[in-house]
Amino acid sequence: MNKSLLFANIQRALKVNFIPAICLQVIALGIGLSYFYWPASLPVFNFFGHLKAQHGASYAVVSTAFFGGLLPYLYLLSTGQISFKPKSQLVFYCCLWAMMGWLVDTFYGLQITLFGNDTDIATLIKKTAFDQFVFSALLTCPFLTLSYQFKDAQFSLKDFLQTLDSRLLLLYLPTTIVTNWLVWIPAVLLIYLMPPVLQIPLFNLVLCFFVLVLAMLNSDPKVTSAPI
Repeated sequence: MNKSLLFANIQRALKVNFIPAICLQVIALGIGLSYFYWPASLPVFNFFGHLKAQHGASYAVVSTAFFGGLLPYLYLLSTGQISFKPKSQLVFYCCLWAMMGWLVDTFYGLQITLFGNDTDIATLIKKTAFDQFVFSALLTCPFLTLSYQFKDAQFSLKDFLQTLDSRLLLLYLPTTIVTNWLVWIPAVLLIYLMPPVLQIPLFNLVLCFFVLVLAMLNSDPKVTSAPI
């Protein structure tokens, strides 16, 4: 594998994602600050917190399918970026992110079990490190990369299996891991500052924009068809 090409793709991912990541952090920060310092926003937070408390994992599944699946799909469809099997892609986006909603909600519960529910600096660092360098880096990022590869192979198992070579590393590192860290390291710090019932709602809002970035990057021919 061409190491110079690998590092070039990493540099490109950093450059391409920097401004979108900053925008996402501003959005997440604005939402987080409004909860703590803008009393007029509390009814909205209380509404979503009540839904999460009432419906638990079901809320996480449905809301993540909506924010991570349906809304990005509708945007991509309306801008002409869904170029094949639109119905299959709709099912793909909604089912993938419904499953991810359940997984993330379960993981947030595990974080409370492991590290408690305090919001001191030490606890936030532990949760963020475990989230980004274990859970995300070793589980969700590889899984999402493979899932999007399968989607981009037009749901053909044969074509998908042909992509499972060294080129996947050139896609996986720059477009998923680097993008994930740029967006989510600051975002999860804010998420873990929130009460447990508001962590999934905030996750969903950041996720909606993150999925758009992920989808557009993974469909970029400069990365996916890079020579070895």
